[in-house]
Amino acid sequence: MDCSKVGRLILQLRKEKGMTQQQVADRLNISNKTVSKWECGLGCPDVTLWEELSTVLGADLLKLLQGELSPNRPDVGKIDRMKFYVCSTCSNILTSTGKATISCCGRRLHPLTPIPQTEGHEVSVEEIDTDYYVTLNHEMRRDHYIVFAAYVHDDRVLLNRLYPEQSAAFRLPMLRGGGNLYLYCTKHGLQKCPFTL
Repeated sequence: MDCSKVGRLILQLRKEKGMTQQQVADRLNISNKTVSKWECGLGCPDVTLWEELSTVLGADLLKLLQGELSPNRPDVGKIDRMKFYVCSTCSNILTSTGKATISCCGRRLHPLTPIPQTEGHEVSVEEIDTDYYVTLNHEMRRDHYIVFAAYVHDDRVLLNRLYPEQSAAFRLPMLRGGGNLYLYCTKHGLQKCPFTL
């Protein structure tokens, strides 16, 4: 571990947070001289302090240990490049529109790769009032169901969370133009379905 790099990053993050060395020290129950020593590259934090230090500074623990942040390029608004992530432990659904390091339940998540729509995942659409009522030809058992349906359109993502033993149906507001409908099935993964309104 390069204590000089780590120290420079601690200094940078502390200043970004608008904190003094004393404020960081108070949050960690250590002396401000210890924080100063880290920032000068004369030592690194004790292993017992890393997790709390990453929380105090609002930084990813791994990046803090490496002593460098690698920022992504600015989001250029390509929402059609939406990436979906699902935690295998708690079923959290996360999204990004660009490169991202996403973790949940202590595990790093990788973006799901959509496949073309498969048999048994057909979509039907009917107009009701000012909405589209979308039904899916899919069973909704606890061991096999659609976790979510996401409609990606222009500048928005409309995500519908579905649950087992409920109907595989949801409403979408009427929007002009076409978009992409994604379905995530517990057995077949993420599917990109042809969907024209």
